[in-house]
Amino acid sequence: MTTGSKCGDGSARDIRAGDIGHGSTGSGRTTRRRPDPRIAQFLAEALDGAGHVLHVGAGAGSPGSAADTVTAVEPSGPPRARRPARLTRAVDAVHAVGAVGAVAENLPFADGEFDGAMALFGVHQWNDPGAGLREIRRVTHGPVVVLTRAPDLVRDFWLYGYAPEVLDIEARRHPPVEELTAALGGTGTIRTVPIPLDCTDGFDEAYYGRPEMLLDPAARQGCSAWSFVDDEVRERFDVTLRRDLASGAWDRRFGHLRTRPAYDGSLVIVRATH
Repeated sequence: MTTGSKCGDGSARDIRAGDIGHGSTGSGRTTRRRPDPRIAQFLAEALDGAGHVLHVGAGAGSPGSAADTVTAVEPSGPPRARRPARLTRAVDAVHAVGAVGAVAENLPFADGEFDGAMALFGVHQWNDPGAGLREIRRVTHGPVVVLTRAPDLVRDFWLYGYAPEVLDIEARRHPPVEELTAALGGTGTIRTVPIPLDCTDGFDEAYYGRPEMLLDPAARQGCSAWSFVDDEVRERFDVTLRRDLASGAWDRRFGHLRTRPAYDGSLVIVRATH
């Protein structure tokens, strides 16, 4: 999974895990971050038929699951309040709410209570990802599945040439996948998840072949790293990308991506079993 990574700090601040909550990126995260069913299928396969699944950091939605029951855990009040009750099928009175209010590092469940568990796009927001994953392992006797980004691959995306500060932040925020597998213990695998050309989940690589869409501030708002950069970075990105699209410079370098059905970028599934 390792590649030669680029250096460059730019004006990006030092970002640590837990700096960004679910609500800090505004409404764009809700409207542009819609789970993609093809990515959800990879997750379902990784869960391998688990009947009762714990979803940690579920927010206001869910990617879908083949599980009979999903118990959602969300530490932030507003996303819990927005979460439709239909997304969590209750098995007891405790789980009858839309989501259980708890943090990954301290889960209110018994050892081995769940058949499987998943954490999607959120591990880098936890205060202590290692402790959170060890706690998830404690309460899960089946597979634990983490959808995340491999930080050593983040800067390989073409966006780095236009807004390096954003991807520097993304690379620093995400824990190395080797640390995640070590925290989960057992037998671990790392699988690259192909990103579809028309991916509905609007993180930056989802627009690999649709660069014009990233000119829309609402699309950028769906990727929380943009909230850490200043207006100068955003304006430079907008001016430079518009110029290169108008001149054909972007297409000369990256135009082949417009018709590539899927893109292997930094999106990975870390899966661990006992």
